[in-house]
Amino acid sequence: MTVIAWFVAFLIDSLLGDPPHWPHPVRWIGNLINVLQRLIRRICHSDSALKIGGGALWLAVVATTWLVSWGFLLLMGLIHPWLGWVAEVWLIYTLLAGRCLEQAAMEVYRALQHAGLEESRRKLSWIVGRDTSQLEAPQITRAVVETVAENSVDGVIAPLFFLMLGGAPLAMAYKAVNTLDSMVGYKTPKYRAIGYVSARMDDFANWLPARIGWLLLSAAAWLIGLDYRQALLIGWRDRYQHTSPNCAWSEATVAGALGIQLGGSNDYFGQRVEKPWIGDDYRDIALEDIPRSTHLMMMASLLALLLFASLRLLWVGA
Repeated sequence: MTVIAWFVAFLIDSLLGDPPHWPHPVRWIGNLINVLQRLIRRICHSDSALKIGGGALWLAVVATTWLVSWGFLLLMGLIHPWLGWVAEVWLIYTLLAGRCLEQAAMEVYRALQHAGLEESRRKLSWIVGRDTSQLEAPQITRAVVETVAENSVDGVIAPLFFLMLGGAPLAMAYKAVNTLDSMVGYKTPKYRAIGYVSARMDDFANWLPARIGWLLLSAAAWLIGLDYRQALLIGWRDRYQHTSPNCAWSEATVAGALGIQLGGSNDYFGQRVEKPWIGDDYRDIALEDIPRSTHLMMMASLLALLLFASLRLLWVGA
């Protein structure tokens, strides 16, 4: 029944996405991070103290997330086995972000088609950390494709990987790791010290899923008629063309599949960040690369589900 729960949760995510007003564990994790971060900043003032406090923050949030998830599923199962199964489906559903990511990307796509640059910049700002106020249409399109490529790993492939290894509690703990990185794992003066452990642990957690993602995205490119040979080649060649040890694997693979370049300079929190170019400039990036990238991501997500569910069945038979 466990693997069946995965497929049911994946189907629900594919149909519903993440309705903004529904209860969601990631929002609760974010609230916990904010509360603990404020407490740590009151106590810790030097960079060394903030690094130690950031380590305590990481440990407290990840351990609490795993324990609460495990206890919730145990309690629901004790009340009734079917209630426990439904709770597991719901928890796994909240872990998956494929449909939500696709919807957000297509919102920007439709804005570029019909609403103009200002609306496109506004909607892009919902899903990226860079400054969007001065971006032109090709830069907006590139930002969306990069976001889809990067989040194909931490939004779907990595949660399914940890689901295979340790069930919904471990996958939810991974989500806490990822949320910590997205909230405090920056190299800006405000977050460099307190977010140091969170950033490093996110790199560690995504190390293997990012490399599996290279293969899954390449296979997905073959299945939907994109250039899978270049996806494999560019994904390998440009895998380290990023300050993160993981992000370039998926970005380079998507760039190769589409025959475009990603990367370049962007502004983050008022600072210009120069990034190397990823991929080969066979053609200019086009608006239709947004739906192409989302189709690629969704196919790779399905392949990840099939792969990890099969391995789980071979491993434990459940």
